[in-house]
Amino acid sequence: MNSASSASLVPLDFWVLMREFWSFQDANVLWVVVGSMLLGIAASVVGSFAFLRKRSLMGDVLAHAALPGVMTAFLLAQTNTPWVMFVGALSSSFLGLLLMDWIPKNSKIKPDAAMAITLSFFFALGLMELSYIQGLEIEGKSGLDKMLFGQAAAMLPKDIAWLSGVAVLILVTIGLFFHKFRLIAFNRVYAQTLGLNLAFYELILALLIVSAVVIGLQVVGVVLMAAVLLTPIAAARFWSQRLSHLLWIAAIIGGLSGLISANISYMAPAMPTGPWMVVVLSLFFLVSFLFAPERGLVANARALKRLRQQVQEENVLRTFYVLNERHPSHHADQALHLDKRFHQEDILANRAMSVSVLKRTLHRLVNKGWVEQTPFSITLTPAGAQEASQLTRRHRLWENYLIEQASIDSSQVHLQAEHIEHLLTDVETREIEQTLSGASHDPHGKTIPSAVGVTLEKPHA
Repeated sequence: MNSASSASLVPLDFWVLMREFWSFQDANVLWVVVGSMLLGIAASVVGSFAFLRKRSLMGDVLAHAALPGVMTAFLLAQTNTPWVMFVGALSSSFLGLLLMDWIPKNSKIKPDAAMAITLSFFFALGLMELSYIQGLEIEGKSGLDKMLFGQAAAMLPKDIAWLSGVAVLILVTIGLFFHKFRLIAFNRVYAQTLGLNLAFYELILALLIVSAVVIGLQVVGVVLMAAVLLTPIAAARFWSQRLSHLLWIAAIIGGLSGLISANISYMAPAMPTGPWMVVVLSLFFLVSFLFAPERGLVANARALKRLRQQVQEENVLRTFYVLNERHPSHHADQALHLDKRFHQEDILANRAMSVSVLKRTLHRLVNKGWVEQTPFSITLTPAGAQEASQLTRRHRLWENYLIEQASIDSSQVHLQAEHIEHLLTDVETREIEQTLSGASHDPHGKTIPSAVGVTLEKPHA
């Protein structure tokens, strides 16, 4: 076959395999898809509670702790049937759970160190047993080494039936105890005051996590199972704050990762489903981290840029106010009129800002109608004067508040007010004013502008 025909054959095979996969006519494909999706959904939902309780490493410990249980069950029963493997893994993971909780309560070892000790001990024990089994002349041992990284393609209908049953049981149990788990996850003390049996519900949750870990061993393996438990909820946190929404988003991400990884594994048989499932989950997390509309990196960068520009604009407006106040034509016993014209050099002399930043800031202020600029001078418009007046009002009220309520020295309040004046709302400003009971001057003797602002021009005679 020449090179030209080979080049045309590759895309043809690609689309043929793609159609074969999505037709779901191959029963083995259907089993792998169903198993991977159910595992992704169940593990992501139950793993969400471990994540929210700040016990993310628990899933990793339980997955590694399952390995010696699987090997011991195989040695004792001489078979690798699903229920034997499940009972062995469940027992071993549960022992791991008890050990990592027992060590911190009975020693000075921190919980994270106890988790690391438990994980290492059980995983090493499991590897030793696996090596021992590989040296035996015994039937059924060939698939045991796949427990490390998973092999979804090797699943049989009986494996899928077992996995599906446990996954549905996990989801139903979470649905039944959802409100209890939510209360314990977010406010453990309040749940205790309500009389909830915390030990009972935490035991149920731990058993659900152990069950999810055990059914995932054949698909993802011991090493990667923690990613299936935790990555979906970590990605979901970028999209919502409500727990019900978080669980739905995590379940969708977990289910899609199972479907996509099964598709990739079918198209490229040399690539197992489990590692691809983790790679797909990581891509979901990366997209969420970068592009989530409110909490993504890009959205945060845009929000930070808008805040920086707002601070620059408000600093320039405040500088105009101070320059008008310091103008030789203004007397302290007269009403302030924000009608003076200044140059860029006047602003730069009173505000630490580069020339280029000042020019861009003035351009935005002109577009907003807050500043009027000519080739020779700059002045505030009526709207800009009102804004500058209110900013100065917030600044000086906050200075008084810091002195009266926080007993901070007057020499230190200006810098703090420079930051907080950009964040105070009108409601907060009114509350501060009521607390100060009619203060008319700031700590430095400057008049605090009224709530209705100041006049722009002097009255005509």
